[in-house]
Amino acid sequence: MRELVRAARGEETVDLAILNAAVFNPFLGEWEETALGIHDGRVLGPGRYRARRELDLGGARVVPGLIDPHVHIESSLLSPFEYARLAATHGTTTVVADPHEIANVLGVPGIEYMLACRPHLPIDLLLTLPSCVPATPADVGGAVIEAGELAPLADREGVVGLGEVMNVPGLIGGDPDLAAKVALLRNVDGHAPGLGGLDLNAYVLAGAQSEHEAATAAEGRDRLARGMYLFLREGSTERNLAALLPLVTPATAPRCAFCTDDRHADLIRRDGLIDDCVRRAIDGGLEPELALRMATLSAAERFGLADRGALAPGRRADLCVLEPGDGFAIARTFVCGKEVVDQGPTPTPVPPPARPMRCRVPVAGELVPVVDGCARVIELVPGQIRTRAVDLAVQAGSLPDTARDLLPAAVCDAYRGTGTGVGIVRGFGLVHGAIASTVAHDAHQVVTVGAEPAAMAAAVGAVVASRGGLAAVGLGETTLLPLPVAGLMSDRPYDEVADGLDRLAAHAARLGAVPDAFMHLSFLALTVIPERRLTERGVFDHAVFGDVPLAC
Repeated sequence: MRELVRAARGEETVDLAILNAAVFNPFLGEWEETALGIHDGRVLGPGRYRARRELDLGGARVVPGLIDPHVHIESSLLSPFEYARLAATHGTTTVVADPHEIANVLGVPGIEYMLACRPHLPIDLLLTLPSCVPATPADVGGAVIEAGELAPLADREGVVGLGEVMNVPGLIGGDPDLAAKVALLRNVDGHAPGLGGLDLNAYVLAGAQSEHEAATAAEGRDRLARGMYLFLREGSTERNLAALLPLVTPATAPRCAFCTDDRHADLIRRDGLIDDCVRRAIDGGLEPELALRMATLSAAERFGLADRGALAPGRRADLCVLEPGDGFAIARTFVCGKEVVDQGPTPTPVPPPARPMRCRVPVAGELVPVVDGCARVIELVPGQIRTRAVDLAVQAGSLPDTARDLLPAAVCDAYRGTGTGVGIVRGFGLVHGAIASTVAHDAHQVVTVGAEPAAMAAAVGAVVASRGGLAAVGLGETTLLPLPVAGLMSDRPYDEVADGLDRLAAHAARLGAVPDAFMHLSFLALTVIPERRLTERGVFDHAVFGDVPLAC
């Protein structure tokens, strides 16, 4: 500290002086033409410093490093190493990740894997400990993590909070293990889509502090009014930013931030991460200065990260240099005062964990629901992970019914090889073939949907044989993206993964599928999101928070 104080006073030669920069100050919401001193990875402050190295930016705009306050790295389908490498090119210098997905597959060893990756990444990876493994007491995945197992992790370096509390009935109903988890950490993320009224009061009172599942302005306003932080999410299929943007004002911006939550690698490569959210917000009419505050200081303050979020004295020298012009595009990224230069993919120093795969591949006939009369159908909602519960008349032997877009779907037990739940889905659009995935939030069983039962069985067989992956089968071809890291992530460079996703998307489109079909498929079994879901047990109704018969 003494050395930094002397450096800040100009009494010592500092490491780096940034000259001729237009620096954004999120405290004031203003830009300042100034120089900036950096020493030992910290910002000394504005002013002219004697430095060992000078960087003249010629008037370029400089903003604090971008912060994503809620993301699941596993949903990118990239390893933490490739995710961080790609994120740095888009100006993200800090991510707060919830390793909920890998924890549901592998338990505590999955969390340990993510923590072991931290020191080797070009950006700062912070973790919130998964609060709900499994997501609900009824879900059966690869692990159960109780409060006693989380307690030793709570003080680990890089752990900043408790991850999204999605077991809403458990939290407001006084579940003792969940209450013990909430008591472990100061920061607690929420996850309560559709919750309102007195139950929302109870949810906040019990400890939930933030919400990223709000899909409407009314829902978002309810959260802000009760003192919650509101994350405007823009994922691959969960696109809520535009609906929530009118809520952002100078008064609410300190309680609002952007998050990307679930984005596949192809979307990240094409559009970016938090930088994409900033552009979308500005295009939607938000003042650029408010958008930048949300992307930096607001996200830092939500987790009490007083060491970042602004280029102010004593804070980490995480910053982005923007491209010339009025747009928001990242030219260069610095972490702790050092420029992040992409050296390409490198051997990973942390061995990836393997996923046990004991799924029994069903035959085609087992994948078609048997129903005659009223059936509980799951309908996709475009641009959302929520579904609609619709009851429709279905004739015996009519499935798949591509004319009505009523397709059989199935979830197969990946861990014990017992149980295949079948249901009916509307909205995927498939007229040929099938798709399948081992990414199936949150238990991550094997999930499939298709217009041809034989293709469904073949797609399940393909992902099981590869011990994890995404597959499209139909029109005489099979496209497969292996995901050997816990059945959730690839071990390949991000360009290869993004190209693989492009091939899968093209194949799925030829089969008639809607855009982002694999991301929609991955959420088909997510029981904590309204309104209706499918598990290895069968149809799940969020309204009763339990299993229901397919026939109504």
